[in-house]
Order: sequence, then structure tokens, then C-alpha cells
Amino acid sequence: QVQLVESGGGLVQPGGSLRLSCAASGTIFALYTMGWYRQAPGKQRELVATITNGGSTNYAASVTGRFTISRDNAKKTVYLQMNSLKPEDSAVYYCNARTVVSSDWGQGTQVTVSS
Repeated sequence: QVQLVESGGGLVQPGGSLRLSCAASGTIFALYTMGWYRQAPGKQRELVATITNGGSTNYAASVTGRFTISRDNAKKTVYLQMNSLKPEDSAVYYCNARTVVSSDWGQGTQVTVSS
């Protein structure tokens, strides 16, 4: 099992930027596919972006061109750089660590985009 701790959320104005971080412990981080998901009030949790242990990335259509996922295996950390933020990006953002036999989640960090 892997422990995940997200940070970097907060309140930002539309058009602004935030960088989320997710630090992992208790595992061989490099083996995992890492992902960011989000859940807004009254909505289902949805995929934002993933990055494999080989560095391949995948993005939701709604964030393509605005968000960038990256990872630092030496620091056991995955990042989500969010630019040109919109009010509809407001949600709790969760970090996920996945293998073929496991899936672990962080506690989430709130992102609010509002003027």
C-alpha cells in the first residue's frame, strides 16, 4: 500500500495558475501509474490526467492544453501544473497511485476558482 499526501490547493482567480503536488511514501514509486482526479459537489469523480511509469501522459479533453502532469521519481512526487484556470475547474483534487493489482488515493486538496 502507498500513502499519498496532496498539497498546493487554494483559491485562485479565473485565468490564474496553481501547482498541485502529491508526495508518496511506503512504496517503489517508479512502478506506479500516477493520476489526478477531481470531484465537484454533486458530481462523480472524474479523471484529470495520468502519467505512467514510462512517462506517457493522458488528459481529459476539458484540461488539455491548460494542465500538465509530471513526476519526479527520485522525490516520489507527482505534480499537476494548472494554468488558465476556470470556475468549472473548482473541485477537490485527488491523487491516485495505480498498478494492475492496487489503487490508492490521497485525502484530496480543494481548488476553488473564483473572482
